[in-house]
Amino acid sequence: MLALDTTLTFFAASVLLALSPGPDNVFVLLHSAVHGRKAGLMVVLGLCSGLLFHTAAVALGLAALFAASTTAFTALKLLGAGYLLYLAWGAWNAPVGIQDSDSSPPMTPLQTYGRGVVMNVTNPKVAIFFLAFLPQFADPAAGPVAVQILMLGGIFMLAALLTFGAIAWFAASFGAVFKRSLRAQRWLNRVASLVFVGLALRLATAQR
Repeated sequence: MLALDTTLTFFAASVLLALSPGPDNVFVLLHSAVHGRKAGLMVVLGLCSGLLFHTAAVALGLAALFAASTTAFTALKLLGAGYLLYLAWGAWNAPVGIQDSDSSPPMTPLQTYGRGVVMNVTNPKVAIFFLAFLPQFADPAAGPVAVQILMLGGIFMLAALLTFGAIAWFAASFGAVFKRSLRAQRWLNRVASLVFVGLALRLATAQR
């Protein structure tokens, strides 16, 4: 079992890491601003669900094998970059129109949730980050390390859910103002597209 002080320290560190600028929170912010609060929160759930994959990979030792394989790392990062370029294309060509702030998103909740999952799972930097970060808080004397890793992953997911959820909530309020202007909507879509291109280039050129 994890000690209380370890749990609190890890949770605080996880919140700070979730707040630091990165592809996931930028993705949440833009998606919420463009598509609304419901879509943003579904993306958050998808991103947090993707963390299950990375947590399990660390607990089972798969992340270590993945980190040692240049081919696997390159293949996954190019897949992730390609997906980001797909999102950029969709944002650039997204239709505009005067919408109420509470209107339904153009995608179904399941599709939006899936975007979050794919966004997280196809980022190899998350797997390597988890491999380096989670074991620091595990104590072999406190019980099975794999179980502790799973618990730490759950705590990190809770921190990410709360932090990203807050970002989605406030970004949607910001985006609602732009939805009253066709020109503002168009510019917001263009900015989102360019940011996705930037994230794609950053991921494609990332080193382990």
